[in-house]
Amino acid sequence: MKTTNKSSFLGLTLLLLFFIQFFFDLEWNWLSQLQQKQMYKRWSGLGLAIFISFQWVLTYTRIIPKLRKYALKMNLIHKWLGAISPILFYIHSINLGYGYLLLLSYIFFANTLLGYINLDIIKSNNNLLFKGWMIAHVAFSIIVTIIMFFHITMVFYYK
Repeated sequence: MKTTNKSSFLGLTLLLLFFIQFFFDLEWNWLSQLQQKQMYKRWSGLGLAIFISFQWVLTYTRIIPKLRKYALKMNLIHKWLGAISPILFYIHSINLGYGYLLLLSYIFFANTLLGYINLDIIKSNNNLLFKGWMIAHVAFSIIVTIIMFFHITMVFYYK
């Protein structure tokens, strides 16, 4: 396995483990109880929000000319952080939620999966495939970010 694919393998493994625990209702009681506490939810949510926001740094390194020299390094960081995203999600919530939170979870994990199955994995130089993949990944990222900010607003508005 090439070095560039190790993050995808780790991510796919962690994503699979997340859904195994979800579908078989396996959980750590101590974490489940911790996730019921308001302060824990807020701090773990802040960590997840920082992670999601930080993932946008890759975009800035690609579009801002002065930062382009960091794009390859940031791409690697982006992939490895994406690989551990199921753990970060799990730390914040064992469940997928309901309503808009379920939608947020679905799009978050769909985008995560899309990130794991990137063009390094597909091994294609097809420009149309690249553009389609990139548009889908960025569109899902935008939707996740918007719903994340909506969620944060609702949490602090109603508590």
